[in-house]
Amino acid sequence: MTMADRSPVSFPFAEPPSLYHPSPELGELREEQPVAPVVFPDGATAWLVTRHADVRQVLTDPRFSRAQAVAGAVESGLGRLASESIIGMDPPEHTRLRRLVAGAFTARRVEQLRPRVVSIVDDLLLALRKLPQPADLVHNFSLALPVRVICELLGVPESDQYRFHGWSDSVMGDRSRDPAIISAAFESLQGYLSELIADKRRHPADDLMTALINARDNSDRLSEAELVNLGVSLLIGGHETTANQIVMMLLTLRAHPEQWAALQADPSLVPAAVEELMRFTQLGAGGGGIARVTTEPVELSGVTIPAGQAVLPALASANRDPRVFADPDTLDLDRGDSHGHLGFGAGVHHCLGAQLARMELQEALAGILRNLPGFQITTDDGDIAFKPTMIVRSVATLPVRWDA
Repeated sequence: MTMADRSPVSFPFAEPPSLYHPSPELGELREEQPVAPVVFPDGATAWLVTRHADVRQVLTDPRFSRAQAVAGAVESGLGRLASESIIGMDPPEHTRLRRLVAGAFTARRVEQLRPRVVSIVDDLLLALRKLPQPADLVHNFSLALPVRVICELLGVPESDQYRFHGWSDSVMGDRSRDPAIISAAFESLQGYLSELIADKRRHPADDLMTALINARDNSDRLSEAELVNLGVSLLIGGHETTANQIVMMLLTLRAHPEQWAALQADPSLVPAAVEELMRFTQLGAGGGGIARVTTEPVELSGVTIPAGQAVLPALASANRDPRVFADPDTLDLDRGDSHGHLGFGAGVHHCLGAQLARMELQEALAGILRNLPGFQITTDDGDIAFKPTMIVRSVATLPVRWDA
């Protein structure tokens, strides 16, 4: 099949009718046309891949290039970020930079950080408990937790820990966001990281940014621009999706009260619950992940995609593939097959901070169970305030109550 053999499907899809399930078009394509040509409103075309095995191949097969897909991308903040950072690199450049920071995110290093994260969780929730009810969970906890963790890891001063979040929101805007706003925010982030790097050169410390500066200054293992943009990537990637995942996990559990009750009755289920919620929750609204471009013809599900074609791996669809997950549209915190999810990606671009994010999500859920008995979200789904024009579904505020 070529693009001309079948009429392309209009993409992206409309907002799905439920917060808790992907767009129904994804499921239909997964069964009937798992490798489908799609067309964007501006006339650009791509191939949308919806089955787990095919999505995993797109993520792991070096014939699908991230660098070619993001070269010169400015249509969205994510595209701009990817085009100027490790997010949009292929090996060997990607391997070189990833090795510089991978040591900070190993399972062993993350476990060493767990007591500090538990302390932050308890401090934030203790402060939340002192506020009048209902209180906003986003500002006071779900955003504050990953911001504080990644900033401490990088060595960002406490006084600056919210300074960059507005810029991050702009960078994570979708195609409808004014490109001038995206560029200004990106340049502000780069300027902030440049200032931070200069300060760390004057006052080195035991943190990740100082270690990266040493790799730049003493070993010449990355350029100054790479150093700045790596810092931008770590700041944004280290908090944005984790903050939104905490909120979407709690909303999903609210929609499945029997699963929330099981978690309350047995908090030892938290690690398994996080894996299942990573599989089940819907952070994105419309469909495909970050595009790749084929470097040579590749066959997926009987369809040969020519060289030079954009390919969109639909992670949300892959995580609901019945070929991999039994009864995939059912949330089951005690299921045995959740670990096959692609919520953190796969291959060389498997989320660098996956272990850290996983641990933060575990401790966030455990902390709420421990500190907020009677926890409840007081806003109906239809009244939830979402940030507009965001690539990742982002809740602006979430009022909650608990037993005093």
